[in-house]
Amino acid sequence: MKFRFELNIQLFASHKGVGSTKNGRDSAGRRLGSKLGDGQVCKAGAIIYRQRGTRVHPGINTKKGSDDTIFATKAGYVKFERVGKDKKRVSVYELKK
Repeated sequence: MKFRFELNIQLFASHKGVGSTKNGRDSAGRRLGSKLGDGQVCKAGAIIYRQRGTRVHPGINTKKGSDDTIFATKAGYVKFERVGKDKKRVSVYELKK
């Protein structure tokens, strides 16, 4: 008498595939970037450019906040300028009366 066993083993997952529940988190956008364009009129204290690090440097009549935000110190019109080959700066020039 000859016994021949054929094993048909199927391995199933011990847990449900939970890729969808482990994903699904995303932080809100930080609203960075230019708030005023080149040539636009701004008031004193207006935010011109919000950034992380100094992608754009402050120029005339502008200052840099503690979070690298550039804002106007005087009212006028905004001008984005190139400084050298690879730097940008933003200035505010007073309106001529």
